[in-house]
Amino acid sequence: MRERQGPSWFFFDRLLPIGTVVLVIILLWYGFAVLLNAKFELDQAARAKKQISTMELVQKTMAQDRPVLPAPHQVATEIWNTTALKKVTSKRSLVYHGWITLRSTLLGFVMGTLLGIGLAALIVHSRVLDKSLMPWIIASQTIPILAIAPMIIVVLNAIGISGVLPKALISTYLSFFPVAVGMVKGLRSPDLMLMDLMRTYNANRSQIFWKLRWPAAVPFLFTSMKVAVAISLVGAIVGELPTGAVAGLGARLLTGSYYGQTIQIWSALVAAAVLAAALVIMVDLVSRLVTRHMGMAQ
Repeated sequence: MRERQGPSWFFFDRLLPIGTVVLVIILLWYGFAVLLNAKFELDQAARAKKQISTMELVQKTMAQDRPVLPAPHQVATEIWNTTALKKVTSKRSLVYHGWITLRSTLLGFVMGTLLGIGLAALIVHSRVLDKSLMPWIIASQTIPILAIAPMIIVVLNAIGISGVLPKALISTYLSFFPVAVGMVKGLRSPDLMLMDLMRTYNANRSQIFWKLRWPAAVPFLFTSMKVAVAISLVGAIVGELPTGAVAGLGARLLTGSYYGQTIQIWSALVAAAVLAAALVIMVDLVSRLVTRHMGMAQ
């Protein structure tokens, strides 16, 4: 087995592949920014009846106040200005808006994970629920979240429930599915010979579940949770859109859309992507700690 140690392994196995992909994305981003923003600058030059060089055109397309597609450095500057240069309590701070969205995300993720595990345990132990419940779980994900989110918000507001919980429920609706499907597969993954051996020793369902099924399902659980935590963030942001929210990353997207502030929109999108990546990394770190403690191979 190859030894995973030293800076050379980190560079060639992790940093170089990721860095290459990021570099290609940034170069393509700059290229499309010039392409999409050039029309405005060419129209301006035509109205002023003056010639514009290629270099000047490129420079102007990357310095527009309201570009069709902002350049990466414009988005980076906006993120810096709204994080490092703003108090975290300011409503202009991305940290403030990110925290609002993160609360709903984490609450929805926890509820979705618990719901998914519970449903998977029921499905595995009941043939009737397996035949009746599983098709409905799958069918639930065919409903577009943009269609169901306003209904959830309106119904809950009608009975006096507002704030974090409605957005968390939308996150729960999205995040329980990968956990449920992954856990069903994980709980059914133990070898039949091991199941027969447990029954030979007169183990009951509870003992089989905790001593055989659950340890076998842990890797499946964490793999599903990585998907669930990212999609839970999407649910929280979508939940902010139909409410006319004034706080949260969804609110930043709305206000940016209303006033044509594309740089603000893209900074919120990038912030959401970074937040999702951080959450997935945290789940992965917990996964490594748990599996190492259980004596499983990394």
